[in-house]
Amino acid sequence: MNTNNKNRHHKANLALLGVAFIWGITFVVVKDALDYIGPFYFLAIRFAMAFLFLLAVYFKRMAGTTGKELGAGIFIGLFLFGGYSFQTVGLQYTGAANAGFITGLSVVLVPIFALFSSRLLPSFFLCAGVLCSVTGLALLSVNDSLSLNYGDLLVFFCAVCFAGHILLVGKYTAQFSPIRLTIIQIGTVSAISLLTGMSVETMPATITGPVWTALLITAIPATSLAFLIQNRVQKYTSATNTAIIFTMEPVFAGLGAFLLAGEVLSYRQLAGCILILAGMLAAELKGTTTKKPPSGGASLQTAGRQETA
Repeated sequence: MNTNNKNRHHKANLALLGVAFIWGITFVVVKDALDYIGPFYFLAIRFAMAFLFLLAVYFKRMAGTTGKELGAGIFIGLFLFGGYSFQTVGLQYTGAANAGFITGLSVVLVPIFALFSSRLLPSFFLCAGVLCSVTGLALLSVNDSLSLNYGDLLVFFCAVCFAGHILLVGKYTAQFSPIRLTIIQIGTVSAISLLTGMSVETMPATITGPVWTALLITAIPATSLAFLIQNRVQKYTSATNTAIIFTMEPVFAGLGAFLLAGEVLSYRQLAGCILILAGMLAAELKGTTTKKPPSGGASLQTAGRQETA
Protein backbone atom coordinates (compact mmCIF):
# COMPACT_ATOMS: atom_id res chain seq x y z
CA MET A 1 0.00 0.00 0.00
CA ASN A 2 1.56 3.29 -1.09
CA THR A 3 1.65 6.45 1.02
CA ASN A 4 -1.42 8.03 -0.62
CA ASN A 5 -3.49 4.88 -0.14
CA LYS A 6 -2.34 4.59 3.47
CA ASN A 7 -3.39 8.18 4.15
CA ARG A 8 -6.79 7.59 2.55
CA HIS A 9 -7.16 4.37 4.56
CA HIS A 10 -6.42 6.11 7.87
CA LYS A 11 -8.66 9.08 7.04
CA ALA A 12 -11.47 6.72 6.05
CA ASN A 13 -11.19 4.82 9.35
CA LEU A 14 -11.21 8.08 11.32
CA ALA A 15 -14.27 9.30 9.41
CA LEU A 16 -16.13 6.04 10.08
CA LEU A 17 -15.14 6.22 13.74
CA GLY A 18 -16.66 9.70 13.80
CA VAL A 19 -19.88 8.29 12.35
CA ALA A 20 -19.98 5.60 15.05
CA PHE A 21 -19.37 8.29 17.69
CA ILE A 22 -22.25 10.44 16.42
CA TRP A 23 -24.58 7.43 16.36
CA GLY A 24 -23.54 6.51 19.89
CA ILE A 25 -24.13 9.89 21.53
CA THR A 26 -27.52 10.34 19.85
CA PHE A 27 -29.02 7.94 22.39
CA VAL A 28 -28.42 10.45 25.18
CA VAL A 29 -29.65 13.56 23.35
CA VAL A 30 -32.76 11.79 22.04
CA LYS A 31 -33.60 10.52 25.52
CA ASP A 32 -33.34 14.09 26.85
CA ALA A 33 -35.51 15.45 24.02
CA LEU A 34 -38.30 12.96 24.73
CA ASP A 35 -39.08 14.81 27.96
CA TYR A 36 -40.46 17.65 25.79
CA ILE A 37 -41.87 16.01 22.65
CA GLY A 38 -43.56 12.74 21.72
CA PRO A 39 -41.38 10.11 20.02
CA PHE A 40 -43.37 10.02 16.77
CA TYR A 41 -43.47 13.80 16.30
CA PHE A 42 -39.74 13.83 17.02
CA LEU A 43 -39.13 11.18 14.35
CA ALA A 44 -41.40 13.00 11.89
CA ILE A 45 -39.41 16.24 12.21
CA ARG A 46 -36.02 14.50 12.31
CA PHE A 47 -36.61 12.51 9.14
CA ALA A 48 -38.31 15.42 7.37
CA MET A 49 -35.15 17.49 7.93
CA ALA A 50 -32.94 14.64 6.70
CA PHE A 51 -35.22 14.08 3.69
CA LEU A 52 -35.12 17.74 2.65
CA PHE A 53 -31.35 17.89 3.09
CA LEU A 54 -30.69 14.85 0.91
CA LEU A 55 -33.29 15.96 -1.61
CA ALA A 56 -31.52 19.31 -1.94
CA VAL A 57 -28.20 17.56 -2.55
CA TYR A 58 -29.47 14.84 -4.89
CA PHE A 59 -32.63 16.30 -6.43
CA LYS A 60 -31.34 15.65 -9.97
CA ARG A 61 -30.87 11.95 -9.12
CA MET A 62 -34.59 11.57 -8.37
CA ALA A 63 -35.50 12.05 -12.04
CA GLY A 64 -36.56 8.79 -13.63
CA THR A 65 -37.63 7.09 -10.39
CA THR A 66 -39.68 4.02 -11.34
CA GLY A 67 -42.75 2.60 -9.63
CA LYS A 68 -40.78 -0.48 -8.59
CA GLU A 69 -38.10 1.73 -7.06
CA LEU A 70 -40.72 3.71 -5.18
CA GLY A 71 -42.32 0.52 -3.88
CA ALA A 72 -38.98 -0.93 -2.78
CA GLY A 73 -38.04 2.30 -1.01
CA ILE A 74 -41.35 2.41 0.85
CA PHE A 75 -41.04 -1.27 1.85
CA ILE A 76 -37.53 -0.69 3.23
CA GLY A 77 -38.81 2.46 4.92
CA LEU A 78 -41.39 0.43 6.86
CA PHE A 79 -38.60 -1.55 8.52
CA LEU A 80 -36.60 1.61 9.12
CA PHE A 81 -39.67 3.18 10.74
CA GLY A 82 -40.08 0.10 12.92
CA GLY A 83 -36.45 0.27 14.02
CA TYR A 84 -36.47 3.93 14.94
CA SER A 85 -39.95 3.94 16.46
CA PHE A 86 -39.20 0.99 18.76
CA GLN A 87 -35.86 2.56 19.66
CA THR A 88 -37.22 6.04 20.33
CA VAL A 89 -40.24 4.85 22.33
CA GLY A 90 -38.03 2.39 24.20
CA LEU A 91 -35.71 5.22 25.27
CA GLN A 92 -38.59 6.57 27.35
CA TYR A 93 -38.37 3.47 29.55
CA THR A 94 -34.70 2.45 29.56
CA GLY A 95 -31.26 4.03 29.73
CA ALA A 96 -29.23 5.27 26.78
CA ALA A 97 -26.45 2.74 27.48
CA ASN A 98 -28.86 -0.21 27.47
CA ALA A 99 -30.47 1.02 24.26
CA GLY A 100 -27.11 1.40 22.54
CA PHE A 101 -25.91 -2.11 23.30
CA ILE A 102 -29.24 -3.80 22.55
CA THR A 103 -29.55 -1.96 19.22
CA GLY A 104 -26.12 -3.34 18.35
CA LEU A 105 -27.58 -6.85 18.47
CA SER A 106 -28.77 -6.27 14.90
CA VAL A 107 -25.22 -7.27 13.89
CA VAL A 108 -25.88 -10.74 15.32
CA LEU A 109 -29.46 -10.99 14.05
CA VAL A 110 -28.57 -10.34 10.38
CA PRO A 111 -26.73 -13.65 9.80
CA ILE A 112 -29.35 -15.52 11.85
CA PHE A 113 -32.17 -14.20 9.66
CA ALA A 114 -30.12 -14.87 6.53
CA LEU A 115 -29.92 -18.55 7.50
CA PHE A 116 -33.65 -18.89 6.92
CA SER A 117 -33.20 -18.00 3.24
CA SER A 118 -30.15 -20.22 2.68
CA ARG A 119 -29.11 -23.82 3.17
CA LEU A 120 -25.88 -22.97 4.93
CA LEU A 121 -24.89 -24.06 8.40
CA PRO A 122 -23.75 -21.43 10.89
CA SER A 123 -20.11 -21.46 11.94
CA PHE A 124 -18.89 -22.09 15.46
CA PHE A 125 -18.07 -18.39 15.84
CA LEU A 126 -21.58 -17.33 14.80
CA CYS A 127 -23.12 -19.72 17.32
CA ALA A 128 -20.70 -18.50 19.99
CA GLY A 129 -21.51 -14.90 19.09
CA VAL A 130 -25.24 -15.53 19.45
CA LEU A 131 -24.76 -17.28 22.81
CA CYS A 132 -22.54 -14.45 24.11
CA SER A 133 -25.00 -11.81 22.95
CA VAL A 134 -28.07 -13.51 24.42
CA THR A 135 -26.27 -14.02 27.75
CA GLY A 136 -25.13 -10.40 27.71
CA LEU A 137 -28.64 -9.20 26.90
CA ALA A 138 -29.98 -11.12 29.89
CA LEU A 139 -27.36 -9.65 32.23
CA LEU A 140 -27.99 -6.15 30.89
CA SER A 141 -31.78 -6.18 30.81
CA VAL A 142 -33.15 -8.58 33.43
CA ASN A 143 -33.45 -7.00 36.87
CA ASP A 144 -33.08 -8.55 40.30
CA SER A 145 -36.70 -9.73 40.26
CA LEU A 146 -35.98 -11.63 37.00
CA SER A 147 -38.35 -9.44 34.99
CA LEU A 148 -37.42 -7.86 31.66
CA ASN A 149 -37.30 -4.09 31.42
CA TYR A 150 -40.13 -2.94 29.12
CA GLY A 151 -37.92 -0.39 27.39
CA ASP A 152 -35.21 -2.99 26.74
CA LEU A 153 -37.82 -5.27 25.16
CA LEU A 154 -38.92 -2.48 22.82
CA VAL A 155 -35.32 -1.75 21.85
CA PHE A 156 -34.79 -5.45 21.13
CA PHE A 157 -37.64 -5.25 18.60
CA CYS A 158 -35.81 -2.22 17.21
CA ALA A 159 -32.74 -4.42 16.63
CA VAL A 160 -34.96 -6.98 14.88
CA CYS A 161 -36.29 -4.28 12.54
CA PHE A 162 -32.81 -2.90 11.85
CA ALA A 163 -31.61 -6.40 10.97
CA GLY A 164 -34.48 -6.77 8.51
CA HIS A 165 -33.68 -3.32 7.14
CA ILE A 166 -30.03 -4.27 6.53
CA LEU A 167 -31.07 -7.40 4.63
CA LEU A 168 -33.56 -5.49 2.49
CA VAL A 169 -31.03 -2.76 1.73
CA GLY A 170 -28.58 -5.41 0.58
CA LYS A 171 -31.24 -6.96 -1.65
CA TYR A 172 -32.68 -3.85 -3.28
CA THR A 173 -29.58 -1.68 -3.68
CA ALA A 174 -28.30 -4.34 -6.09
CA GLN A 175 -31.35 -3.61 -8.29
CA PHE A 176 -32.03 0.11 -7.82
CA SER A 177 -30.25 3.39 -7.10
CA PRO A 178 -29.04 3.42 -3.44
CA ILE A 179 -29.45 7.19 -3.27
CA ARG A 180 -33.05 7.17 -4.53
CA LEU A 181 -33.92 4.27 -2.23
CA THR A 182 -32.46 6.11 0.75
CA ILE A 183 -34.34 9.33 0.04
CA ILE A 184 -37.62 7.43 -0.46
CA GLN A 185 -37.25 5.41 2.74
CA ILE A 186 -36.40 8.53 4.77
CA GLY A 187 -39.50 10.25 3.40
CA THR A 188 -41.53 7.15 4.26
CA VAL A 189 -40.35 7.21 7.89
CA SER A 190 -41.20 10.91 8.20
CA ALA A 191 -44.70 10.48 6.71
CA ILE A 192 -45.64 7.44 8.81
CA SER A 193 -44.24 9.04 11.96
CA LEU A 194 -46.30 12.18 11.33
CA LEU A 195 -49.51 10.21 10.80
CA THR A 196 -48.84 8.13 13.92
CA GLY A 197 -47.99 11.21 15.98
CA MET A 198 -51.22 12.95 14.90
CA SER A 199 -53.16 9.88 16.08
CA VAL A 200 -51.57 9.22 19.47
CA GLU A 201 -49.65 12.34 20.55
CA THR A 202 -50.06 16.06 21.13
CA MET A 203 -47.69 18.36 19.31
CA PRO A 204 -45.90 20.62 21.82
CA ALA A 205 -46.71 24.31 21.59
CA THR A 206 -43.02 25.21 21.33
CA ILE A 207 -39.85 23.32 20.40
CA THR A 208 -37.49 23.54 23.37
CA GLY A 209 -33.70 23.77 23.36
CA PRO A 210 -33.06 20.07 24.11
CA VAL A 211 -35.39 19.08 21.26
CA TRP A 212 -33.65 21.39 18.78
CA THR A 213 -30.27 20.06 19.90
CA ALA A 214 -31.39 16.48 19.37
CA LEU A 215 -32.95 17.29 15.99
CA LEU A 216 -29.86 19.09 14.71
CA ILE A 217 -27.58 16.25 15.82
CA THR A 218 -29.76 13.38 14.60
CA ALA A 219 -31.25 14.80 11.39
CA ILE A 220 -28.10 16.06 9.66
CA PRO A 221 -24.94 14.53 11.22
CA ALA A 222 -26.44 11.20 12.34
CA THR A 223 -28.49 10.49 9.23
CA SER A 224 -27.82 12.58 6.13
CA LEU A 225 -24.10 13.28 6.68
CA ALA A 226 -23.43 9.82 8.15
CA PHE A 227 -24.87 8.27 5.01
CA LEU A 228 -22.83 10.53 2.73
CA ILE A 229 -19.60 9.93 4.69
CA GLN A 230 -20.02 6.16 4.86
CA ASN A 231 -20.67 5.81 1.14
CA ARG A 232 -17.81 8.16 0.25
CA VAL A 233 -15.01 6.70 2.39
CA GLN A 234 -15.83 3.03 2.85
CA LYS A 235 -14.20 2.15 -0.49
CA TYR A 236 -10.84 3.16 1.01
CA THR A 237 -11.00 0.66 3.87
CA SER A 238 -11.91 -2.99 4.29
CA ALA A 239 -15.26 -4.42 5.32
CA THR A 240 -13.55 -5.99 8.34
CA ASN A 241 -12.21 -2.62 9.49
CA THR A 242 -15.63 -1.06 9.01
CA ALA A 243 -17.25 -3.84 11.07
CA ILE A 244 -14.79 -3.35 13.92
CA ILE A 245 -15.26 0.42 13.88
CA PHE A 246 -19.07 0.22 13.89
CA THR A 247 -19.08 -2.09 16.92
CA MET A 248 -17.79 0.98 18.79
CA GLU A 249 -21.24 2.57 18.49
CA PRO A 250 -22.67 0.94 21.65
CA VAL A 251 -19.42 1.67 23.46
CA PHE A 252 -19.82 5.36 22.64
CA ALA A 253 -23.48 5.10 23.68
CA GLY A 254 -22.46 3.76 27.08
CA LEU A 255 -19.70 6.34 27.47
CA GLY A 256 -22.03 9.16 26.43
CA ALA A 257 -24.68 7.95 28.87
CA PHE A 258 -22.10 8.03 31.67
CA LEU A 259 -20.53 11.40 30.84
CA LEU A 260 -23.61 13.32 29.66
CA ALA A 261 -26.44 11.74 31.63
CA GLY A 262 -24.70 10.31 34.68
CA GLU A 263 -25.91 6.77 33.99
CA VAL A 264 -23.90 4.23 35.97
CA LEU A 265 -24.05 0.55 35.04
CA SER A 266 -23.77 -2.14 37.67
CA TYR A 267 -20.99 -4.75 37.43
CA ARG A 268 -23.56 -7.22 36.14
CA GLN A 269 -24.68 -4.82 33.42
CA LEU A 270 -21.07 -4.04 32.48
CA ALA A 271 -20.44 -7.78 32.12
CA GLY A 272 -23.51 -7.96 29.89
CA CYS A 273 -22.18 -5.13 27.71
CA ILE A 274 -18.82 -6.87 27.34
CA LEU A 275 -20.52 -10.13 26.34
CA ILE A 276 -22.69 -8.34 23.77
CA LEU A 277 -19.62 -6.66 22.27
CA ALA A 278 -17.77 -9.99 22.18
CA GLY A 279 -20.75 -11.62 20.51
CA MET A 280 -21.03 -8.84 17.94
CA LEU A 281 -17.35 -9.09 17.05
CA ALA A 282 -17.46 -12.90 16.81
CA ALA A 283 -20.53 -12.84 14.57
CA GLU A 284 -19.22 -10.01 12.42
CA LEU A 285 -15.60 -11.01 11.94
CA LYS A 286 -15.72 -14.82 12.16
CA GLY A 287 -19.41 -15.58 11.60
CA THR A 288 -19.04 -17.31 8.26
CA THR A 289 -20.85 -20.46 7.25
CA THR A 290 -19.46 -23.97 7.31
CA LYS A 291 -21.11 -25.39 4.19
CA LYS A 292 -21.87 -24.14 0.74
CA PRO A 293 -25.28 -24.63 -0.84
CA PRO A 294 -25.47 -27.75 -3.01
CA SER A 295 -26.06 -25.99 -6.31
CA GLY A 296 -25.87 -22.31 -7.06
CA GLY A 297 -27.41 -21.12 -3.77
CA ALA A 298 -26.56 -17.67 -2.51
CA SER A 299 -23.71 -17.40 -0.06
CA LEU A 300 -24.42 -16.11 3.42
CA GLN A 301 -22.74 -12.87 4.40
CA THR A 302 -22.90 -11.12 7.70
CA ALA A 303 -23.45 -7.39 7.84
CA GLY A 304 -22.71 -4.71 10.39
CA ARG A 305 -25.35 -2.21 11.29
CA GLN A 306 -25.73 0.22 8.41
CA GLU A 307 -27.16 3.65 9.05
CA THR A 308 -28.42 4.17 5.51
CA ALA A 309 -30.97 6.64 6.79
